[in-house]
Amino acid sequence: QVQLAESGGELGQAGGSLRLSCEASGSTVSRYHMGWFRQAPGKEREFVAAISWSGGVTDYADSVKGRFTISRDNAKNTVDLQMNSLKPEDAAVYYCAASSPRLNAYARLLAGMCEYWGQGTPVIVSS
Repeated sequence: QVQLAESGGELGQAGGSLRLSCEASGSTVSRYHMGWFRQAPGKEREFVAAISWSGGVTDYADSVKGRFTISRDNAKNTVDLQMNSLKPEDAAVYYCAASSPRLNAYARLLAGMCEYWGQGTPVIVSS
């Protein structure tokens, strides 16, 4: 069983940067595809970024492309999200997610069909 714990959510300024981190415990996630999703008040949860188990493939939502970077350290069982050039519309609760290694796992991750989710960490962006 995998547990995911996000950290790093806090108050950021428009144009500034924040770095979110997700630490996995309970089992190694070195073969899991990992991702970040977010949910703003009154809106549905949406995909933000994903990274394959090897780190060789990454994907981003159009709204964050060029501003956010997802990375992972399999030795530490962590996945990070570096958020630069923050915008007020980036404010949301950010969730870490993991998709176990099986058929179409990466596609399922992109679709939000993940077996494991963290509790979320809030990001507030002041303008």
